[in-house]
Amino acid sequence: MGAGVKGGLRQAALSARAQGGDDAALTRHLIAALAPHRGKVLAGYWPMRGEADPRPAMAAHEGPVCLPVVTGPARPLEFRAYDGRLEPGRFGTSHPPADSPVLVPEVLIVPLAGFDRAGHRLGYGGGFYDRTLAGLRAQRPVAAIGLAYAVQEIRAIPAEATDQPLDLIITDRGVIMPQPEKTQGANMGTKLQP
Repeated sequence: MGAGVKGGLRQAALSARAQGGDDAALTRHLIAALAPHRGKVLAGYWPMRGEADPRPAMAAHEGPVCLPVVTGPARPLEFRAYDGRLEPGRFGTSHPPADSPVLVPEVLIVPLAGFDRAGHRLGYGGGFYDRTLAGLRAQRPVAAIGLAYAVQEIRAIPAEATDQPLDLIITDRGVIMPQPEKTQGANMGTKLQP
């Protein structure tokens, strides 16, 4: 699928994200979704550019928490333990310093530009999470939980062979269990259009 189609969908989703949503509800839903993962290594992220904020749920998590680090172009993310210290990273990110221990997450909260009900996601186009999830899932089961405002939902995102699906999507309006593409159409309602 051409980068132009995904780029257009990404812009529409990011424009919708500017509307925001109910942050308190988003946090409640995420905390509830993480409860079964108590004790597991959780990878969150430090929000930027209006992203849905996972930090309150990360603080409530009973287990190790880490943040992603971009180590270079076209490379999987590295995850460092978060102890409150941050330094600036590539692409405007913030991450723990180099002396923080590297952890292997079992559960990842994944930032989204957009998502659909089949569990497809739009990131920022660098493929970092797809590469990372592919590598982690090749070793053992890993849960990928997308976090976004409900207004970021897109009717359908074209999937490519390298795209890694989300296991769960948390929005301010509730929890979405991804459904196979063939059953998507029945319950879609009005969503972002390409």
